[in-house]
Amino acid sequence: MGWTEHAIWWHVYPLGAVGAPIRTPDADPEPHRLDRLVPWLDHVVRLGANGVLLGPVFASSTHGYDTTDHFRVDPRLGTGDDLERFVAAAHERGLRVLLDGVFNHVGAQHPLVAQVLAEGPDGPRASFLDVDWAHPDGPRTGDFEGHRALVALNHADPAVESYVVDVMTHWLARGADGWRLDAAYAVPPEFWARVLPRVREHHPDAWIVGEVIHGDYAGIVAASAMDSVTQYELWKAVWSSLLDRNFWELDHALGRHGRLLDTFVPQTFVGNHDVTRLATRVGPRAAVLAVVVLLTVAGVPSVYYGDELAWTGLKEDREGGDDAVRPSLPASPDDLGDDERWMLRTHQDLVALRRRHPWLHTARTASDELTNTRYRYTSTSADGAHRLHVELDVTDEPRAVVRDDDGQVLFTT
Repeated sequence: MGWTEHAIWWHVYPLGAVGAPIRTPDADPEPHRLDRLVPWLDHVVRLGANGVLLGPVFASSTHGYDTTDHFRVDPRLGTGDDLERFVAAAHERGLRVLLDGVFNHVGAQHPLVAQVLAEGPDGPRASFLDVDWAHPDGPRTGDFEGHRALVALNHADPAVESYVVDVMTHWLARGADGWRLDAAYAVPPEFWARVLPRVREHHPDAWIVGEVIHGDYAGIVAASAMDSVTQYELWKAVWSSLLDRNFWELDHALGRHGRLLDTFVPQTFVGNHDVTRLATRVGPRAAVLAVVVLLTVAGVPSVYYGDELAWTGLKEDREGGDDAVRPSLPASPDDLGDDERWMLRTHQDLVALRRRHPWLHTARTASDELTNTRYRYTSTSADGAHRLHVELDVTDEPRAVVRDDDGQVLFTT
């Protein structure tokens, strides 16, 4: 997959970024809010990224992950034409676009849920959903992690397989460059192994990354035919090492990270739509060290919108607990404060460093010095011809230095 060797994603949660109502009725009958993201495409270019990872854009009841129609753009964002126009504007700037697909479950308001339950166990779509028809309280649909509003699909049904293929190929044909598979860890890998080859028959260059939190990352990739999965283990080690002043955890995680490269290149990140922001966890100065790691080790990295602006946000375990990490963007990327511009320049410098050393995509890391509060590692190209030397120090104030093999400082805090 040649183009993904150079991919750096800007990950945005559209419903939040454009200020759409999440749990209340939409007062605007024709919002076309997706257009509000178009000015931010130039920001992505200035950042140095070359792709936009769009969070959910399909019709849903609330937060976007309770899909009610995979073939329709969420009316709170606009129309299918709005999405095509956004993708075209991205492509004009040399940016790829990754869509976020929820194929483990659908929202309880999806028309198929009512249809299946109304037709009963002998109905033509009875096996499309995971339904316990013999439940003592009446037919009971399976759910996602206890959320009754998220109704589980039955991935053993060939009709579900064909449905997912149709959705994925439909939007790839309309310009998308790949898919993020939400909750891929909850779907049997053999389901993806049946679906993805059918998708690639028509779109061989599409990049497919699955959301996987725990487990055997390499085994899941091998069994599922996905190109990559989300590297949550490294994400946790990065912020935890900075917060606890314990670089041993990071070193251990980087060792495991390196072994994954024998099978695939993970999708790396230090922030996303589901987690507390780095600047809240460790402070903006220490957050820079996390970005240094992100952009000097192997992976397909993504930067979550607002992290490059030092935004804060606490994820809470309650209804609406994601809102703080899914805020609206200013109308224009020119409407930034001094602290935001400082962090943006820092990200630009590190993304530019990554761009100048594309071999980092598959680099191996080795520890040179390791204490609780000080860590030096070397990233080496797969052919051994190139090296970068990285120093992280939280003994006093957070400090990072990146040098080339000649000792020249390429980045410092």
